[in-house]
Amino acid sequence: MRALAALLIATLPLGLIASVPATAQEAPAADPAAGQFIENLSRDAFAVLKDDSLTETEARNRFRTMLEQNVALRSIGQRLIRKHRRTITPAQLEAYDAALPNFILSAYSDRLSDYRDATVKVMRLNARGPYVDVQTRVERPGSQPIDAIWQVRKTPQGRYLINNLTVSNINLTITQEADFDAYIQKNGFDALVTFLETANSKSAQAR
Repeated sequence: MRALAALLIATLPLGLIASVPATAQEAPAADPAAGQFIENLSRDAFAVLKDDSLTETEARNRFRTMLEQNVALRSIGQRLIRKHRRTITPAQLEAYDAALPNFILSAYSDRLSDYRDATVKVMRLNARGPYVDVQTRVERPGSQPIDAIWQVRKTPQGRYLINNLTVSNINLTITQEADFDAYIQKNGFDALVTFLETANSKSAQAR
């Protein structure tokens, strides 16, 4: 999850978003609410990042809540281990699901401060079946722009969730699934869970 987590968290707290309508040739028309969802999430995350009154723990807790409420973590996490889903026990899956969110934050919380002055613009919305691709461009002074596509999907309750992320034409779920698969084949599934938990523990001790 390192590549997915790094870019997911790096692009969450970016402040300026301007939506550009899809062209007339695109059908069906994408729901503008998908772009608004990314806009609102970025605005809220950016506000946390800029709030110097928050302690590190308070900021991390708020980002964790944002992840849990706005990212399909369980769905993404299960896709990363889908080749092994039939061979693991419910207890192993439960331990993996519990370790994943903290691992994402623990591994990349220090990178957030690098994006205080960054901006993200929504360039285009494309509907693809049940999904909407929110195409964005991330810009930061002194760095090359990064093109990212947020794949979002509406829940039965009518809320959008982030389902995947493609950055510079690299599908991060597919890439990270291969990394997780290689790790599991070499070390076993329990070792993967231990690695996630150990990373969480080391990060907590460092704070």
